[in-house]
Amino acid sequence: MDVIAAFFANGHAAEVVLVVLALEGLWLRWRGWSLAAITGLLGPAALIVMGLRAALVGADWWWVAIPLALSFPLHLIDLRSRLSS
Repeated sequence: MDVIAAFFANGHAAEVVLVVLALEGLWLRWRGWSLAAITGLLGPAALIVMGLRAALVGADWWWVAIPLALSFPLHLIDLRSRLSS
């Protein structure tokens, strides 16, 4: 297996994305964003990437489904808060 295929097959690609999302969250917090706003913005993405990681490593279906299912209501809450402002 070549290096890039292994990078994806063992889930490291998703972990890199999660680290980037965490760094973005820290940067937004440093810029004065509230934790609720950061969670609303980055939370759904992090959950989707966690589901992706589970799929990449061959986890049981529910390890993929649960984070994906949780990302949707979090996204809707974020949308509601943005549209009501």
